Amino acid sequence: MLSVRNLNQPAAHLTEFAKSRSESLRIGIHEHDGVNVLDFGVKSEGGLEAGVLLAKICLSGMADVQIVPTDSRLADVPQVFVRTDHPVAACLMSQYAGWKIASDGFFAMGSGPMRAVARKEVIFAHLPDTEDGRTAVGVLESGSLPSPSAIDLIRKSLPEDCRLTLAVAPTASQAGNVQVVARSIETALHKLHELHFPLEHIVSGTGIAPLPPVAKNDLHGIGRTNDSILYGATVNLWVRCGDDAITSIGANVPSSASSSHGQTFLSLFKAANHDFYAMDAGLFSPAVVVFHNLKSGNSFRYGTLLPELLRDSFGMA
Repeated sequence: MLSVRNLNQPAAHLTEFAKSRSESLRIGIHEHDGVNVLDFGVKSEGGLEAGVLLAKICLSGMADVQIVPTDSRLADVPQVFVRTDHPVAACLMSQYAGWKIASDGFFAMGSGPMRAVARKEVIFAHLPDTEDGRTAVGVLESGSLPSPSAIDLIRKSLPEDCRLTLAVAPTASQAGNVQVVARSIETALHKLHELHFPLEHIVSGTGIAPLPPVAKNDLHGIGRTNDSILYGATVNLWVRCGDDAITSIGANVPSSASSSHGQTFLSLFKAANHDFYAMDAGLFSPAVVVFHNLKSGNSFRYGTLLPELLRDSFGMA
């Protein structure tokens, strides 16, 4: 299932590259007690190139990320295309935002391969241990830079001598916008894991989703970026298994499997009193998922795109 070792090392190389290009990327560099904090859009401007690099950091350098031309059938905006031959390592062990960071008024969803060092989440009981604990790289989705207590909270979950680097961007920023929309494959894999589809069957993946206009605030940004994936993303997965392993769960993989499908994320989020965990977990997946079975040569497509809802969410109706 996993052919790579140490996800944090390649991510650390990308953060060093970001530091060397900080001026052209329009990012800021801060330091707290030996921890480098890279600002991709909180107080610094950031940008599209910074967003692509931030997404690659989040994926531990195990996936390629590109901004590609518009699909005018969906919305007149560019798209974010992701490609990986290491989908489990890149997406579930690195990119998935499974670590809630909360301390003294600071809150962020934590992702990146630092999660594979801390192994605090239940999902890691089903994933191999790849890290040596010397280096940890995390990505925080937040509208503010992490407080000293938040940084200390993260450090306490890591080995004492572990070198930590954090990258931060709000959803309502160019870089944050890109890195969230780059999660199309991740949402498909997480749904498959929830459906008990064996992760070792997943060989490669691509995902593409429209890049919405940057929202006026993080709440609206969360709405637009989620709608982009729920109603505009198409994920292709190359798997090796029996066809029945696909057909038995395929219709339950895309967002259309949820009874909440067809409503904007923001309206559902408000109805749930801004509590993600009060929402239907079955909604969180791409609009369309296509399986290509390397064993049988057959392909299976599930789900549907909703371009009119996307245009409404993006303010482009």
